[in-house]
Amino acid sequence: MNHSPTQRCLDQGPARAHEQAHEHAPGHEHKHAHDHAHAPSPAACSSCTCEGQEGHDVLPGWPRIAAALALASGAEAAHWLRHDMAGMALAVLAIALAGLGVYRSGLKDLARLRLGINALMAVAVTGAFLIGQWPEAAMVMALYVAAERIEHGAMERARHAIRDLLRLAPASADVLQPDGSLQRLPVEQVPLGALLRIAPGAHVPLDGTVTQGASAVNQAPITGESQLADKAPGDALYAGSVNQHGELLMRVSAAPAGSLLARIVHAVEQAQAGKAPVQRFVDRFAAIYTPIVFVLAVLLALLAPPLMGWSWSQAAYQALALLVIACPCALVISTPVTVVSALTAAARRGILIKGGSALEAARGLRVLALDKTGTLTTGHPALVHWQALGGIDASRAAAIAGQLASRSEHPVARAIASGLPATAGNGVRNLQALPGRGVQADIAGQRWLLGSQRLMHEQGLSDAALQATLARHEQQGRSVTLLADGQAVRALFAVADPLRTHARQAMEQLRALGVQPVVISGDNPATAQAIAAEAGIQDARGGLLPQDKLDALAELQRSRGPTAMAGDGINDAPALARADVGFAMGGAHSTAMAMETAGVVLLHDDLRRIPDTIRLSQRAHRVLWQNITLALGVKAVFFMLALLGMATMWMAVLADMGVSLLVVANGLRLRRALPHAPEPQTS
Repeated sequence: MNHSPTQRCLDQGPARAHEQAHEHAPGHEHKHAHDHAHAPSPAACSSCTCEGQEGHDVLPGWPRIAAALALASGAEAAHWLRHDMAGMALAVLAIALAGLGVYRSGLKDLARLRLGINALMAVAVTGAFLIGQWPEAAMVMALYVAAERIEHGAMERARHAIRDLLRLAPASADVLQPDGSLQRLPVEQVPLGALLRIAPGAHVPLDGTVTQGASAVNQAPITGESQLADKAPGDALYAGSVNQHGELLMRVSAAPAGSLLARIVHAVEQAQAGKAPVQRFVDRFAAIYTPIVFVLAVLLALLAPPLMGWSWSQAAYQALALLVIACPCALVISTPVTVVSALTAAARRGILIKGGSALEAARGLRVLALDKTGTLTTGHPALVHWQALGGIDASRAAAIAGQLASRSEHPVARAIASGLPATAGNGVRNLQALPGRGVQADIAGQRWLLGSQRLMHEQGLSDAALQATLARHEQQGRSVTLLADGQAVRALFAVADPLRTHARQAMEQLRALGVQPVVISGDNPATAQAIAAEAGIQDARGGLLPQDKLDALAELQRSRGPTAMAGDGINDAPALARADVGFAMGGAHSTAMAMETAGVVLLHDDLRRIPDTIRLSQRAHRVLWQNITLALGVKAVFFMLALLGMATMWMAVLADMGVSLLVVANGLRLRRALPHAPEPQTS
């Protein structure tokens, strides 16, 4: 749904559905934090004209913008066919549809001597109409408003993603009563210290600690861990994670406002609010350029007759010509044309760049921080090594392990079953799941176990030699599962999240561009360092929660300069928002939160597209400055002609329209900045 700027700038409260879920939340801090998830951040309104109450209706929706562009094209056609009245009527309609709010805001700014971009647009439109260039006035206004609408659309989607994040945690919980019964209560009414029942397959509603039961829990959306986390009494549970198998009892340790999930939301809000938007050159330049132009035009009209002997009509004519020459049409058009051309070139390579700010910032990057699971790696566990132990025949060990693993839904078990040769055996009897440890069953009259090192230790089947072997695999970031009978461990199966195909090549390209890669991961440090080494990255940091990632990113920004973040999960969202440029993986397993928070989405999960983005940013910057220099240089020449009384209206049109066409043609060259390449391989 598209909201008008009036709706967006006045929508200071949360959605009704959210109010119903949280209206009883304790503490002002919780309500304040969540309200911000739905209110526009400073970044959202800084580039629009929401100053005070005026300007709220500046930007129309896309249907009106499209209609305005069509009308402006019609006005241009009527101008060439010399149907002046019809063309002027079409131009007026186009401006009324798309730019009336901008024009009114510009007039108000002029009245208050606030000579910003809206004032500049008002002068451009007025000047073009005064010399009969009404088609140009209509087209410039429509293109300008279209560029503004693109930026606001990205902000709107980001706020919707924050709202969706809150729905990860259920709104109610099953609270264990003193008499042993269960009562379902809204999470806001659950007291600290209460006992909750978490059924298999259920989402955890609040943060707490396991008091009874054992299970595997998927907490990847919260911590970014690549494997299911085994939970037993004493282990922590996070709101929004999903219980996979066994029933758990947990004791609540934090209110909704203090949960790790709520803190992630708050961190995203703070990062977005504290990150100043990149101010466009035209805005900065207008603060100096426009006052100078106005002063020179007025001085020329008033002082030329007494000082230079001009007639008053000649002075007025030259002053008007000077204003038209100074009209910023070329600058206003060249910026969106250059940016859109670059964005089009990027899109052809599977790079979705959300506007000019992200494109501009990419050229200055010095560091790229990467999440591990799903970003540097594929996010899909795979069997990378297995071996028979204790004298058993390898094919028999593989057949037994395959039969046991194929009967489990655990991701590690599925990876083992997929990686072993297919077996047709159906002799499994008395299969029993051992929550958090593995499975056991009878095969051909013999009891077999397939599970973790913890299970083998409980059965007294672990020795020093086995421990040393397991340690070597763990140092390589592998999760090891063991097969054993009643006497000894008979086989070892190592599962890992493999590195993406082109990750190492992408890291080499980044270093060639002067960008240093760093891994910041929620997985354990040994796994993070092993994967980083495989990708050719020296700096790797593991065991980081979302706030830790945010802190690490801030430290990199302070110590090394502009820093990007690449990630795919909700746990990466705060760092993606805080980074100078956020790169989100756009594959099927990436979260909407990451893709909406980031400034760039890699649609094919190909890390080589990150250095491509940086190179495109560098070229776009050069083209943009070429356009700016060309526009201002040509105008400076005609400026001097006007001050000398030698300018004519046709010169003004040449200086304006001619330069506009030149900068547009130059900007369109960027469409060839990234030539089409074969479809990248997906991991």
